[in-house]
Amino acid sequence: MITKQQALDYHSLGKPGKVEVTPTKPCATQLDLSLAYTPGVAEPCLEIHKNPDDVYKYTSKGNLVAVVSNGTAVLGLGNIGAAAGKPVMEGKGVLFKRFADVDVFDIELDTENPDEIIKCCQLLEPTLGGINLEDIKAPECFYIEETLKATMKIPVFHDDQHGTAIISGAALLNALEIVKKDIAKVRVVFSGAGAAGIACAKLYLRLGVNPANIMMVDSKGVMYEGRDEKFNKYKAEFVRKTHCKTLADALKDADVFVGVSVADCVTKDMVRVMAANPIIFAMANPNPEITYPDAVEARKDVIMATGRSDYPNQVNNVLGFPFIFRGALDVHASAINEDMKIAAVHALATLAKEDVPDEVARAYGVDHFKFGREYIIPKPFDPRVLIREASAVAKAAMDSGVARLKVDLDEYRQRLSRRIGKGRVIMDSIHERARQNPKRVVFPEGDSARILRAAHIVNSEKIAQPIVLGKPQEIQAIAASHDVDLSGIQIIDPTVSPKINEYAERFYEKRKRRGVTRDEAARQMRDGTYFGIMMLEMGDCDAVISGVTSEYPHTIRPALEIIPLNEGVSRVSGLYAMIQKDKVYMFADTTVNISPNPEELADIALCAANVARAFKIEPKIAMLSFSNFGSARHPESEKMAKATELVKQKAPELIVEGEIQADIALMPEMIKKYFPFSKLQEEPNVFIFPDLNSGNIAYKLLMRMGGMMAVGPILMGLSKSVHVLHRAFDVNQIVDMVSIAVVDAQENEKRRKRSF
Repeated sequence: MITKQQALDYHSLGKPGKVEVTPTKPCATQLDLSLAYTPGVAEPCLEIHKNPDDVYKYTSKGNLVAVVSNGTAVLGLGNIGAAAGKPVMEGKGVLFKRFADVDVFDIELDTENPDEIIKCCQLLEPTLGGINLEDIKAPECFYIEETLKATMKIPVFHDDQHGTAIISGAALLNALEIVKKDIAKVRVVFSGAGAAGIACAKLYLRLGVNPANIMMVDSKGVMYEGRDEKFNKYKAEFVRKTHCKTLADALKDADVFVGVSVADCVTKDMVRVMAANPIIFAMANPNPEITYPDAVEARKDVIMATGRSDYPNQVNNVLGFPFIFRGALDVHASAINEDMKIAAVHALATLAKEDVPDEVARAYGVDHFKFGREYIIPKPFDPRVLIREASAVAKAAMDSGVARLKVDLDEYRQRLSRRIGKGRVIMDSIHERARQNPKRVVFPEGDSARILRAAHIVNSEKIAQPIVLGKPQEIQAIAASHDVDLSGIQIIDPTVSPKINEYAERFYEKRKRRGVTRDEAARQMRDGTYFGIMMLEMGDCDAVISGVTSEYPHTIRPALEIIPLNEGVSRVSGLYAMIQKDKVYMFADTTVNISPNPEELADIALCAANVARAFKIEPKIAMLSFSNFGSARHPESEKMAKATELVKQKAPELIVEGEIQADIALMPEMIKKYFPFSKLQEEPNVFIFPDLNSGNIAYKLLMRMGGMMAVGPILMGLSKSVHVLHRAFDVNQIVDMVSIAVVDAQENEKRRKRSF
């Protein structure tokens, strides 16, 4: 639990609040100033005057949302007023930016007059791409949203209503699938008839719930015909003819409970009288209608969701609004309509059934998430939510006619990936290349659950044809305990393989003059890594990937002993692709060669250039040193200078320069000023280090302190595809390395064909 002081310090220390405005264009020179303001700013103004839609082209309108509130219904706090609600609205802006890269102005209005709120929003339409209404009490919130949607041509979305409805709607679909109940037949009881309760009920009707099977309870009890009260038009839709008067009455034999009301209004006894496999969404915050421990104690067959992050199945609106607005903004939608909301529901429900990345599990301090009773909706930190939900919303907007801009959905998904970061885009392209010609990849470590999960993913996504080594009974047991489906995956036990003697003899012939006897060769073939690499050498697979349960040398040693080097390469080397949000750098050698000589460094540079091209990056190489072009004469700097000349001789078409200091290499303006003769007039993307110390230290510092993503190690120089996994790799990283191994195998195959 956080303390009061922690919360206050978080908001007050340093610059007060949580948001700031940051320019997206430079303003460092007089020219910049003239372009940003007068006289340059007149040109886009005139273009927009001629064509109003150009406002999306020349301004930030298309990525700008206002979070508008009057603070009359702040979650868990009630009517605290506009100013007191500002920290919440700033927080909403942070979530928009963090999860979907949407910019936000938070606007707190000091009025409880709904018409004044409406007028203010209408006047802001030229400024904004959309409006997120927040924490405005019912029933005024309904009137405000309805009026704005009818009178404005930008998306207007009241998150307190529709956000809760969309997220819980996805949870409902999946929960019903798990308990095998028909949505048209289930009885649903709502506690709470405010904005969220009514919005949830309306959405559930569109998902297929029978109107006659909905019963709604407000602060005075069941909303039934004949109750001594005149219901407003929003509640009137859910008044039912029934003998039930209390929440306890309503819950008898109910299939689903949806709580958006007050804490502790549901007892264990009420849960006990619900139908078999009850579904309980107790979403009051911060304390639910019934706690998770009480609900599961009352019924072992319950599926339970709350608004809390410390229990399974958190119904968190952040799964909705950032991504819904992202999709709406990107097609210049004039509204967020029902089709777009339903699309968001189905996108979330579908995603929850897919294998969950380990990075998501780590963010929540668990080993793994799997679709089931305790995981029925995705987690907000799952990076796939942005791509799946925003693209589904954009498609629905186009299909339903509210989009003013048509986008190609495949290209749009790539754009969304770029918002996550260039690293993911690059790896997605590598995955796609692997799928075009999947290869047979051997996993010697069949006793690893991570390896089995990765094998399942690459098999189901057609990235590779996995072959897992180990004892089949043990592998099947591990797979069963981790719910991994190994259907279609070949399992080979090296110890009983009919190929073991053939492999042992071939290994003996290769190593007999290196001290290996026939008996030792036979023993080595019982080792999964040796066996797998002999499979590769004999043409029985196309790539080998190993290392999550063993030390680095255990994988690389058999590869060096068995697999020949590429023609013209003097030794194997290692590379990491270091990825920032929008940049990719290749670092070599980072894993193998302790102190390479100039000839070896030249080979490393040429191999690294080939890897860069495999990543669809045109290589620009910096040969790093503590010296700039002879400024400090020393054998170590001269080594890098000689290596540079060798690279230029072997590949004159390459842009390569050295010896050069790392900081100078990254400042093209300095190179142009002080070293105009250099071919390296742009920032390099391939860095060759003088020794293993510097390369290994540099990549690890940038990964841990600089926050860069490291993809690798990628082995270079072997004539066949062998790659080593880091012991700390999660399943996604293993899948990435499999894709790299497959692409490497594809390139090796092309190379062999050219040689004939």
